[in-house]
Amino acid sequence: MSTISNNTIAERLIAKLVNRNATIGILGMGYVGQPLALRYAQLGYEVIGFDIDAEKVAQLNAGHSHIEHIKDADIASANAAGMTASTDFSRAAEADALILCVPTPLNKHREPDLSYVVGTVDAIVPYLRAGQVISLESTTYPGTTEEELLPRLTSGGLRVGEELFLVYSPEREDPGNADFTTNTIPKVVGGHTAPCLQVGKALYGQAIDHIVPMTSTKAAEMTKLLENIHRAVNIGLVNEMKIVADRMGIDIFEVIDAAATKPFGFTAYYPGPGLGGHCIPIDPFYLTWKAREYGLHTRFIELSGEINRAMPEYVVGKVAKALNERRKSLMGSKILVLGIAYKKNVDDMRESPSVEVMELLRAAGAEIAYSDPHVPVFPKMREHTFDLSSVTLTPETIESFDAVVLTTDHAQFDYNMIRDNAQVIIDSRGVYRSPMKNIVKA
Repeated sequence: MSTISNNTIAERLIAKLVNRNATIGILGMGYVGQPLALRYAQLGYEVIGFDIDAEKVAQLNAGHSHIEHIKDADIASANAAGMTASTDFSRAAEADALILCVPTPLNKHREPDLSYVVGTVDAIVPYLRAGQVISLESTTYPGTTEEELLPRLTSGGLRVGEELFLVYSPEREDPGNADFTTNTIPKVVGGHTAPCLQVGKALYGQAIDHIVPMTSTKAAEMTKLLENIHRAVNIGLVNEMKIVADRMGIDIFEVIDAAATKPFGFTAYYPGPGLGGHCIPIDPFYLTWKAREYGLHTRFIELSGEINRAMPEYVVGKVAKALNERRKSLMGSKILVLGIAYKKNVDDMRESPSVEVMELLRAAGAEIAYSDPHVPVFPKMREHTFDLSSVTLTPETIESFDAVVLTTDHAQFDYNMIRDNAQVIIDSRGVYRSPMKNIVKA
C-alpha cells in the first residue's frame, strides 16, 4: 500500500490498520454496527462497541445478540477475541478508528434528523487525539460530513488530513440476505483529503474484499442516496402499475414475471404494502431536502415517495371493500395481520409498512392481532404502540378472524393452511397467484 510522504501520523496509522494492531471503535451496535464489529473482531482487531442503550451493552458483553440473524455464538466468539461493549464514550480515546453507525431518521416534517449523528460526534470530540480516523457510515445528504462533522472534529485544534482523518463510507448491510456478508459487499469510501482517503482504504481494506474509492465524501454520500432512490423510484413505479393493472383485471405479478424473462433492459421490482427498512423509505427525502438549498425541486423522487407512502391506505381500502362484499364493516371486525417485519424472514421492524396498516385498521375501529414468527412480542417503537404478542397460527385461529391481511411473506407461514381456513385473505405480496373466492389481491 502506498503511503503519504511527509505525513508520519498517517503512515503510522495506516501501518497499525494494515498490521491489525489498531483498536476499532464502533459507535452504534445495531443492524449495521454489530456485523461490522464482528468482522473486525474475527480479523484479530481489538474492538469496542459503543451504544447508549445500557441493556443492549450488557447483553452483548454477556454474549447475547438482540438481532435474530446474528447468533449468540458469534457474539461470544467475538468477545473471546477481545470485543467489548460500552456506554462510556470516554473510551473513544482508546480507539484508532471510530466508525459511526447510528440512525438518520426523518422528523415529523419529513426533514433529516441528524440528532443521533451530531450527538454521537459531540460525545467523542472531547476524547479525540492525533492519529485517529473517523468514518461516518450513516446514510445522509451530500455535504453532511463536511458541514456537520468537520467543524466539530476540528474544534479542539486537531487538523483533519494531518493529525485526524475523516472519511465517509456508507453502510450496505442487507439483514437476512444469505447471499452477501459484510466482507463480500463492495465498500464505497470517500476521504475529506487525499491522506484521509488513504487511511480510509487501509481501515476498510482489511475487512472488506473490494474497496471503491471516491474523489470526495460528497460523492460517496450521493452514491448511497442514488442506490436507494433507484429502488424507491422503481418500487413506486410497480406500485402504481399494480393499481392500474388491478383496475383492469390484470395480475401485476404475472406481468412482472413475464417481463423479467427479457434478458436485457429490464430489472424486476415487485409491489407491496409500502416501503420499509432504515434506508429506502427515508433516504430519498435527504436528497430532496438538500436539493432545495440549490433551488431544485426533485419532482420524480417526490412523486415516487407519494405513491409508496399511499400503499398502506390502498391495502386498507382493499380490506374494507372485501369485508363490505361479505356484509361486514371494518369497524368491529377481527383482523389478523400476517408478518409485521419490513421484509420477509427477518425481525427488523424499522419503518415497516405493516405497522402503518395496523395503525390505519385500528383507527377505523377494527380489532387487530398479528402473527410473525420473527417478532414474538410487538417491540417498543418511537411512533407506534401496540400491546400485542404474535398469534400462533392454527386452523381454528385463522378461521376466527373476519379477514387476514398478508403484509410480509415470511417463508415460515403455512400458506396452504391459511388459505384453506381464512374467511378472506387480502394479499399485498402476490403469494397467492391462482384466483380463489377468498383471495383478494392488494
